Amino acid sequence: MTTKTTVRSALRLVGATASTAALAATLLTGNAHAATPDSTPEIGCVQVNPDIKVRRLVVHNARHKGTVLFLHGFPETLYAWKDVASSLGQDYEVHAFDWPGYGESSRPAVERFSYAPRDYAKVLADYISATGIDKKRLVIYATDIGALPALIAAINDPAIAKRIIVGDFAPFNRPQFMQERLQGLKDPATADAVHAALNRTRDEILQNAFTRGLPASSHYEVSPAFKADMARGWQNGALTSADAFYQYYALFTRDQDYFEANLANLKTPVTVIWGEKDIYIRKEMGEELASRARLALKLLPGIGHYPHLQDKSATISEVRTALEAE
Repeated sequence: MTTKTTVRSALRLVGATASTAALAATLLTGNAHAATPDSTPEIGCVQVNPDIKVRRLVVHNARHKGTVLFLHGFPETLYAWKDVASSLGQDYEVHAFDWPGYGESSRPAVERFSYAPRDYAKVLADYISATGIDKKRLVIYATDIGALPALIAAINDPAIAKRIIVGDFAPFNRPQFMQERLQGLKDPATADAVHAALNRTRDEILQNAFTRGLPASSHYEVSPAFKADMARGWQNGALTSADAFYQYYALFTRDQDYFEANLANLKTPVTVIWGEKDIYIRKEMGEELASRARLALKLLPGIGHYPHLQDKSATISEVRTALEAE
């Protein structure tokens, strides 16, 4: 009896499930490695330190060629990465998590956790340690509020990743390159008023933040599931996502100054990408960072503050290039 006949007979006897049938197909071709990995994102929780539990998204791949960790911005949650995670998960292991104060991650009292960039840098390092990610094969892609923590973490541990991709954030204390509302949040004299306005206008923010400043021809939709997740996670306990954003800004200048003072200690390879049409953090901020740190800068024509949502295929390509580089 041939191998093919044996496999078919066994399947008839046990009643093949879909997964069994897929395995049989690879056996019939004599190539078990031809099976396509399941790249469906799994969502669960990980305790990264005694005070912080984060909700995380992960796509496991037993034969992965490297790992990417995505770090979201305001007002996002890990749902920002679901589509790119599914695509990249065919070849790589993919991680993302909600920052404390967002989605379903912990929201400790501000007396125990300040929600500042340096606190987030510690959460990032703890997450990598808790999940056992191989840092030598890791690319971190960080945007908006996630980017400065990633670079601070790299100053603290130059071996934290193979490469870091950052963009559309404020590495230095240059409020003149920031949108007026963000300037107001940075200024202690006006921060409380801006904070209150952010909480009052949640629905408008979730509806319009992603395309603000772009011409109508460049508008794009985010998925209903993503919108619902941001709305559901905005208030999770006593602290809202706007409250976490406000607390981030309370010590933002301190941590920007720390980063600028230690810029010479940034040894991890870094790529800077920037939406040319970003009205929240103007491209001049990225240009200064790239010039002073001697980093590659990629300006994205027609793209706003959220490149990973506006042009997902370009984000996927950028990550693939970083993961496959020697």
